[in-house]
Amino acid sequence: MRILIVEDDSRIRQSLADDLRRQHHAVDVAEDGLVGLDFALTNVHDVILLDIVLPGLDGVEVCRRLRSEKSTAFILMITARDAIGYKVGALDSGADDYLVKPFDLAEVSARIRAISRRQRVVPKPVLVHGELHLDPSKSAITCKGATVALTSTEYAILETLMRNPLQIFSRSMLRTKITTFDHGSEHDSIKTHITNIRRKVRAAGGIHDPIENVYGTGYRLADVGP
Repeated sequence: MRILIVEDDSRIRQSLADDLRRQHHAVDVAEDGLVGLDFALTNVHDVILLDIVLPGLDGVEVCRRLRSEKSTAFILMITARDAIGYKVGALDSGADDYLVKPFDLAEVSARIRAISRRQRVVPKPVLVHGELHLDPSKSAITCKGATVALTSTEYAILETLMRNPLQIFSRSMLRTKITTFDHGSEHDSIKTHITNIRRKVRAAGGIHDPIENVYGTGYRLADVGP
């Protein structure tokens, strides 16, 4: 699953991210509400762990805006405030569940498993670019029907480019945008990940380079023509 953590406490944020990555989830992180809202609106997440008290924009308002934009992500609110009014406010804003700090990491994982078993009625559309098909529901990419086996970081980079086909991303923008880097790939460069994506697409039978280099600027989705 792809999970977004919006939490301003760096220790909690890092502990959650490390634990979920060990379980082979792709994890994005944000430390304030405005950044978290931007991540959630420009990427597809299965689950969002959302703190209520956040700088920039509080979690309840983030949740309301996501639901008004028809976000189908499962939202688990996390907060130190356990008064019934906060719980009611969180659930009324569109959250699926509520967890009070301090919590055990095993409980977070159990809550995620529980809410992810529920079914949303709106399917996630498959992204198509030339020979490539990206299915967010399955976190799967195919080229001419053949599976393209990407790492979680490579997948996140390609998904970001396919969701923003006209935007140019510098390497620093991609590194900021894509926060799924696991411990084994923290020192790999964006250039290395892009090279790996191209190689794997070619190996799957692709004849078009899916990513275009924009000299002196960065990368964008390549134009494959009609």
